[in-house]
Amino acid sequence: MTGKRTRYGADFKAKVALEAICGELTTAQLATKHGVHQTMINDWKRMAIAGLASIFDGKWVEKEVAREGEVEKLHAKIGQLLVERDFLAKASGR
Repeated sequence: MTGKRTRYGADFKAKVALEAICGELTTAQLATKHGVHQTMINDWKRMAIAGLASIFDGKWVEKEVAREGEVEKLHAKIGQLLVERDFLAKASGR
């Protein structure tokens, strides 16, 4: 095998998994349509079904709040670094 390994994005995986869950096309038809192996489609479908429960248990809200706090910390750090950079640039005479 000389081909490159293809990495699929989350949006593409979700779209294909949703089509597989709906069941309008067989796995073989979906594989042909999207150019993906049937095993991958079955794995994505299994992962999507398993992940649905987490939507309703409220844990995704906690993760989102944690991400927002992380983003705020990163913005503060960026601001601090910009101030330090500007100070050092003025001090060095640039």
